Amino acid sequence: MCGIVAYIGHQKAFDIIIKGLKRLEYRGYDSAGVALQNNSSLNLYKKKGKVADLVSFIGKKDTNGSVGIGHTRWATHGPPNDANAHPHVSGHKKFALVHNGIIENYSVLKKELIQRGHQFNSDTDTEVLIHLIEEIHTNSKRKLTLFEAVRIALSEVIGAYAIVVINKENPNELIAARKSSPLVVGIGDGEFFLASDATPMVEFTKNVVYLEDGEIAQLNLDSGLKIKTIENQEKTPYIQELEMQLEALEKGGYDHFMLKEIYEQPQSIHDSMRGRIRSSKGLVSLGGIKDYEEKIVNAKRLIFVACGTSWHAGLVGEYLFEELARIPVEVEYASEFRYRNPVINEDDVLIAISQSGETADTLAAIKLAKEKGATIVGICNVVGSSISRESHCGSYTHAGPEIGVASTKAFTAQVTVLTLMALMIGKKKGTISTQRFNRLLVDLESIPEKVESTLKLDKSVKEISNIYKDSSNALYLGRGINFPVALEGALKLKEISYIHAEGYPAAEMKHGPIALIDEEMPVFVIATKDASYEKVVSNIQEVKARKGKVIAVVTKGDREVKEIADYVIEIPSTDDLLVPLLATIPFQLLSYHIAVMRECNVDQPRNLAKSVTVE
Repeated sequence: MCGIVAYIGHQKAFDIIIKGLKRLEYRGYDSAGVALQNNSSLNLYKKKGKVADLVSFIGKKDTNGSVGIGHTRWATHGPPNDANAHPHVSGHKKFALVHNGIIENYSVLKKELIQRGHQFNSDTDTEVLIHLIEEIHTNSKRKLTLFEAVRIALSEVIGAYAIVVINKENPNELIAARKSSPLVVGIGDGEFFLASDATPMVEFTKNVVYLEDGEIAQLNLDSGLKIKTIENQEKTPYIQELEMQLEALEKGGYDHFMLKEIYEQPQSIHDSMRGRIRSSKGLVSLGGIKDYEEKIVNAKRLIFVACGTSWHAGLVGEYLFEELARIPVEVEYASEFRYRNPVINEDDVLIAISQSGETADTLAAIKLAKEKGATIVGICNVVGSSISRESHCGSYTHAGPEIGVASTKAFTAQVTVLTLMALMIGKKKGTISTQRFNRLLVDLESIPEKVESTLKLDKSVKEISNIYKDSSNALYLGRGINFPVALEGALKLKEISYIHAEGYPAAEMKHGPIALIDEEMPVFVIATKDASYEKVVSNIQEVKARKGKVIAVVTKGDREVKEIADYVIEIPSTDDLLVPLLATIPFQLLSYHIAVMRECNVDQPRNLAKSVTVE
């Protein structure tokens, strides 16, 4: 959601910024813009649409200069149009600013600034902020630097932000700050980079500083990087080395990032387990939670908070922890959690799940739970992200960069880590037999190979996709631990093909949704050989009795379902608790192929953002 790229140094800023903005396109946006400083002029270009539209609009206009800021906007205040696109400039045209997040008290500030003579050209909260900075800088009783003006302005702001400010009169400096929205500083040789995440700078530097909440950075070509808090306390920058590889950000011959990431799952699942599991010795170890292992073992309750696909992973985790570790689990939408005055105790453990580690609602849930004394365990993919820093302990999924907006490998990596965690805690508590524990370890280690085998079903899944690509609605059914997979399958179809789809526990179908079933309705059912197999077969028969079309995901070799379903997709046999790692693959492929056939934008679905950093 929204993307910031900025550069100051000795290279041409425009080229670096545009390349960086293209790297951030996966975040979701509806307009783009840049502000470039060339000698004493500040050139501002912005356009509704994609980065390519911005480049086309700029054409042969002046793009010189080695200082600049760029932005891709996801509309919040005001519709997507040229006027509301970032950057925004101050009234005297000396300052320009890009901003991610929401200024909640912008309306009050705007009224006050209008009374002081300021005029506004957009509907955005961002323009209010740059005018506020201008007001403080220009009319303070003492002469302030831009850095000081930004610091004071932010002390009057309520909300979330990541900002970068450029000063027409000082080509040697950029000012940046963050609160509840990510911002990374890249440190090069006589140059600095700024971005919402590390992807725009990975080819230029490996040395980065992740700004913390409430920090303001001064990037000066003469004096270097200086960081202070809004309270004016100096901070020492903590430089980290990026592990990300440039090749991971490219499509690698695939038509779309989503397809590439679906096919990366044998490796990403393996990487999520690497160094953490040794079935030959009966060992599972998650070093990131080791110091808090006793807290989790003795927890009276686990609370999973997440959004979207991560919430579905949390639902799978509920089954895993209650089955293997015998700890009560609640799975909460992070977006609702803090607004219902939840009961949280000091012996609760909150497990926050997020691919990006920057999801605003999940971060808000973490902060509330910490205030109540709960222990926070973070599960995320991005090293150095806000959730990883806010948590007491946690585990990275190590899935590698996920560029496609619709999560695929993030889901299976999260489920893998939750499985390892549940096994580790169950073994520690003695709630799982040694025989079951060892069998699950062996089966878990074989999952990457079985995912590889499942991916070979792509051709038959594509044929099924062609049959149902023009459907208006779809149902997804699963029981037990596979109910979350049904939810996830429906979400994928909605996200990228814009077909209305719903996921249900299979037994709930007859409590309402069965009214929807007719000969036009495809019903996707997970009917693998497990404890509820016979019940699911009965549910399939109920669908067929009403002329519904059944596409069933079954265990390889199944005969009973094959006789009554319209189509079957056979996946390898595995332990019941691990089926979600395999059953989700055909649904990912199905959604992908249907979206392509419907000529949808697979990697950047309409209205969606990869990392939702506003509440």
